Amino acid sequence: MDVRDFDFDLPPELIAQEPPASRGGARLLHLDRDSGSIAHSHVSALPSLLRAGDLVVVNNTRVFPARLLGRRDPSGGAVECLLVRRLPGQGQTEVGPTPAAIDDCPGEIEGRVRDRSDRGLACERWEALVHPGQKLKPGARVIFDGIHTIRGEILERRGFGRRVVRLWTEDGSPLDAAVDAIGHMPLPPYIKRADQADDRDRYQTVFAQARGSIAAPTAGLHFTPQLTSALRGRGVEIAEITLHVGYGTFQPIRVDRVEDHRLEAEHYEIAASAAAAINRARTDRRRVIAVGTTTTRTLEAVARAHGGAIAAGSGETDLFLYPGAAFQIVNGLLTNFHLPQSSLLMLVSAFAGRERVRSAYDAAIAAGYRFYSYGDAMLIL
Repeated sequence: MDVRDFDFDLPPELIAQEPPASRGGARLLHLDRDSGSIAHSHVSALPSLLRAGDLVVVNNTRVFPARLLGRRDPSGGAVECLLVRRLPGQGQTEVGPTPAAIDDCPGEIEGRVRDRSDRGLACERWEALVHPGQKLKPGARVIFDGIHTIRGEILERRGFGRRVVRLWTEDGSPLDAAVDAIGHMPLPPYIKRADQADDRDRYQTVFAQARGSIAAPTAGLHFTPQLTSALRGRGVEIAEITLHVGYGTFQPIRVDRVEDHRLEAEHYEIAASAAAAINRARTDRRRVIAVGTTTTRTLEAVARAHGGAIAAGSGETDLFLYPGAAFQIVNGLLTNFHLPQSSLLMLVSAFAGRERVRSAYDAAIAAGYRFYSYGDAMLIL
């Protein structure tokens, strides 16, 4: 399958640069998965488009301000660092906010860090996308100033602009807290503006709980407390799972054949209550509606590993769904409109059919829908 089969032309003015005026105010394209028929509505009408007994599954990950803006030390040149993945210290795993080993700390703070009861939390190794990459070679030092000052050192080059960076706080405070205080929300590069204060709220779903994503699960951005109440009033059940959106979700496809692409693994967690709710819905032959591609991938990956059922627990998934894939759990999908030649567009095409999705995208463009993270939505049933 050729990656170019998933290309399309999008007028630049349809790329949403701001969220809708009000959360929940987006337009909604309804695509019938069987007939291919298309109808136009609004997200606020979602309760009328679902039915009693449907189970809506959302992703409750929380985006952290993973974009650090600073300067080189000592030259003062501008530096940008997008934190992609925390790396383990000695004897540790990559999952969760685990502290780095003392051996990871630079010599000038090692003694001070050893004297703290929470000593490891101040110093960690991360994989990051850095700019300007060519100038930031191993040994280069960087500084990110703010309420807390974060210092860093480039340790290693990796492919496609990535580096291993050692980070530590100047005052010995926990690195996560310092990043939350001075970091910027990691808006996608097609949003051609600096992040603003209200992006900390609007680039976060109302379900956000578990800190760990470097991009929002954008379909969930459309929900409000009022909408969830209306869904429940309709008899629709809502369950929450977690998939921390990492580089795998938005990594570009650099191969010509779809089948040759490989996703980087991302961490997921499913509570026992959520697993039970999903399995009950399947047993009762009720529809499971996934909110977003991240939710879809998680459910389908876990089902593949557990004989078609959802098992509680945590792990990692690198499942790449493209046309020809079978879906064992998901019967409906609420999703935003995605980039050309992206793995997300391929997943949606796998679910609804490439030609029908292309027709829906053509209809959305003709009707002036807003695209991508802060854009409008599509419901496939």
